[in-house]
Amino acid sequence: MDREFYEGIKEILDSARNKVYQTANFAMVEAYWQIGKSIIEEQGGEDRAEYGTGLIKELSAQMTKDFGKGFTVANLKNMRQFYQTFPNGYALRSELSWTHYRLLMRVENDTARQFYLDEAVKSQWSTRQLERQINSFFYERLLSSKDREAVSQEIQTLEPSKSPEDIIRDPYVLEFLGLTPNDDFYESDLEQALITHLQKFLLELGRGFSFVARQKRITFDGRHFRIDLVFYNYILKCFVLIDLKIGDLTHQDLGQMQMYVHYYERELMNEGDNPPIGIVLCADKSDAVVRYTLPDDETQVFASKYKLYLPTEEELLKELKQEYQALEAEKQGDPALLESEIKQNDE
Repeated sequence: MDREFYEGIKEILDSARNKVYQTANFAMVEAYWQIGKSIIEEQGGEDRAEYGTGLIKELSAQMTKDFGKGFTVANLKNMRQFYQTFPNGYALRSELSWTHYRLLMRVENDTARQFYLDEAVKSQWSTRQLERQINSFFYERLLSSKDREAVSQEIQTLEPSKSPEDIIRDPYVLEFLGLTPNDDFYESDLEQALITHLQKFLLELGRGFSFVARQKRITFDGRHFRIDLVFYNYILKCFVLIDLKIGDLTHQDLGQMQMYVHYYERELMNEGDNPPIGIVLCADKSDAVVRYTLPDDETQVFASKYKLYLPTEEELLKELKQEYQALEAEKQGDPALLESEIKQNDE
């Protein structure tokens, strides 16, 4: 097959997918701008915090009931801010997604914000590229640089550009269209198998574990994070968050779990709940590590109680290592090694 012929076919499909991406995203952008405008108008055009909060909470509850996820109080506040930041709806650009606009809303300087908007359109920046440019003060660096062309081009090597496949992976678009994200996009086969085994192990272990969610998504400033497993322990009366890492455990992994714990503590704890617990598991051929993240203000009494009902590090390490080795043996087609692992599990 002629290479040039194939490249032409590929260009047609890429162009079509980009049109779908832009159409879906801009329909969402326009709808959210209209919602923000309606909220402001319902408030009489005044920034009355007390009334506004009550209205948004009521609206969030009804919209979540009718349309599903995506209409939390925080998201509706973002829509309200969206209209306030970009009051001229005719100036909205179809090339930019809702996540682009969420990032632009964080830029306080009007001139800088307009600059980033124009550059994002002209240079076709992905949301990751736009975020990096804002965080690295691209606007200020460009103004003071003698080699503006070099400064402008560096982003292409620092962050990948947008791909058409992002259409089916963007949780905002999926929620807007009423579709359910496919968790298989976010985990490899090995990770999926290990997470499934851990989920089964903890439920069979008893000690008060109740399954809540798998690949639970939380969002900060337009960036999406996924917690591998979330349980509620009704004996400890707290959420238990579990993240699995394939490969070396890093300080960033531990910091990320600390962020998850703080998020649950501030946003999702119910009255009477104890602070959540985070567990980071690292699976590797040579080593396996377990790290617990307990609440900042945990007392010795709570620590002792946690140890009584949570699986020990040794229990988790044993399950993780055995399942990892069994999966590797099955993958490599080694019946002797697989039989050995089955015997260990039976014992």
